[in-house]
Amino acid sequence: MQFSANLGFLWKELSLPDAIRAAKAAGFHAVECHFPYDTPAAEVKAALEETGLKMLGLNTIPGDVAGGEFGLCALPGREVDARAAIDQAVAYAAEIGAGAIHVMAGKAKGVEAQKMFVSKLRYACKQAAPHGITILIEPLNTYDVPGYFMTTSDHAEQIIELVDEPNIKLMFDCYHMQLMQGDLSHAIERLLPKIGHIQFASVPDRGAPDHGEVNYAHIFKVIEGLGYKAPVGAEYKPTGSTEETLDWLKDYL
Repeated sequence: MQFSANLGFLWKELSLPDAIRAAKAAGFHAVECHFPYDTPAAEVKAALEETGLKMLGLNTIPGDVAGGEFGLCALPGREVDARAAIDQAVAYAAEIGAGAIHVMAGKAKGVEAQKMFVSKLRYACKQAAPHGITILIEPLNTYDVPGYFMTTSDHAEQIIELVDEPNIKLMFDCYHMQLMQGDLSHAIERLLPKIGHIQFASVPDRGAPDHGEVNYAHIFKVIEGLGYKAPVGAEYKPTGSTEETLDWLKDYL
């Protein structure tokens, strides 16, 4: 089993290049991030080359978070901003060799929001394809992100079918999916052909995967048993230092 460190939550006190180095020292097989854009891509690329780690993915910008935004690409009337966010993400991902981009929908609902999201995802897929980049969409739970456009895997499947591009996949976050739907083992098995990346955290506190209502030792065995080979993303919020929360990882090194 291989694991990726999500540097949006882990080692947040470090610069992104130093967080990449810390992930390597801890034994992670890859890294991923949220919004790396304040760090020059050349510095991130150098740290990846130094450590030999792959950057699995990054997100499009969330917009005005202080103003309540959490993504732009399903917001009617924000076409220009959404396209700019996609262009920015594709350019950055291509420069650092990232494999995927999570296109954030934002807080919206209704027919026009769906049309907007599908349109921008088609655009993202076409921009990303020449670089071998996969576009990811992720349902988010209604407790942490009330009002988010997409909250279930069924809706994500519908969007993927409407977009109808070969490089769009589902980001299956076990934390979000357990809160919204449960039955993770069967859900992963059913959705595996459409899954582009898997993430995890304890439920309900989004901490390390060594406690809570999900038995991750079992879930990891399910994922392995299905033949999933890519690193699985540790996207959890550490209590204290990241190093203090890594006992779970030692079982897999």
